[in-house]
Amino acid sequence: MALSLAISPCPNDTFVFDALVHGRVPGAPPVEVTFADVDVTNTAAERGAFDLVKVSYAALPWLLDAYHLLPCGGALGRGCGPLVLTRGRADRPDLSGATVAVPGDRTTAYLLFRLWSAGRPPARIEVVPFHEIMPGVAAGRYDAGLVIHEARFTYHRYGLTALVDLGEWWESDTGLPIPLGAILARRGVVDPVAAAGWIRESVRQAWADPAASRGYVLAHAQEMEPDVVDRHIGLYVNEFTADLGDAGFAAVQALLGRAADAGLVPQTSSSRATAWTS
Repeated sequence: MALSLAISPCPNDTFVFDALVHGRVPGAPPVEVTFADVDVTNTAAERGAFDLVKVSYAALPWLLDAYHLLPCGGALGRGCGPLVLTRGRADRPDLSGATVAVPGDRTTAYLLFRLWSAGRPPARIEVVPFHEIMPGVAAGRYDAGLVIHEARFTYHRYGLTALVDLGEWWESDTGLPIPLGAILARRGVVDPVAAAGWIRESVRQAWADPAASRGYVLAHAQEMEPDVVDRHIGLYVNEFTADLGDAGFAAVQALLGRAADAGLVPQTSSSRATAWTS
């Protein structure tokens, strides 16, 4: 039987999963893919809607009873954090009184934003489809917007400025990489060790022959120019994609631990053993 897989149409996901989706990973089952933004997959995973699914690390406390966290295939790194964008000057001290557009209420970006803005929260948060955030800030519908991924490379086109790079803030405060998107395998349906092997082989093939996935990546790249696609992949597909390792798991533990201590997420164990091998 085919496994259901839900990922975003972003270049890092299509690049990583191309070989698996197209049957080029020996021993892997057929895969039926659904493309959706991460705020959609976060909600769908709560219903157990997919066998393999890309979600926000911030959503893990609600999902680990039903899913294993896999140690590969996701998005975690350095210099790749979310940005808070404004139309005004970049030296605004905080967002008190502001309306801020965010891409989802259980996204890692929003969790980092809440940790950063603790004690000086904005007046209003609006959950907005990602593609509407930068135009909305530029048009004055929102005072600021929280953006991720390729927006790092394109926000200047909207006349916007970066109030804060939440990745830089997180890295300077913790010394750890930023845990953004995780890959989960449904308990009782998918063997997490086997799934990790399939995904690592898919990553290996993507790096070994980038041209093989080029058509698939560009077909789903949401009108991104090829140079933006290449920069996107170069930033978000890195050593942590192949294996989270000690630094990656430490970053996940730090994020969820700090958020739980602040009362923003339920307490959960995100150790290597509990998260994906148990």
